[in-house]
Amino acid sequence: MLDKVFLEHPRSVDENYLQHARFAAWFSLSLFAAGLAAAVHAVVPCLFEKTASRKIAQMYARTHNRGH
Repeated sequence: MLDKVFLEHPRSVDENYLQHARFAAWFSLSLFAAGLAAAVHAVVPCLFEKTASRKIAQMYARTHNRGH
């Protein structure tokens, strides 16, 4: 049971638990930063004009072929 809950998915992307936890934490913080930039941009359009879309593109580049 513990193997399925904590280890099965990290193995599927060729990581151990701690490597996967680190990547997931980075991904979460990156999403938060992109969302914050987009929220500021919504209020003041001249700020962070491309920040959120650039960050999302970087995240996609790091994730789209993981584990393959």
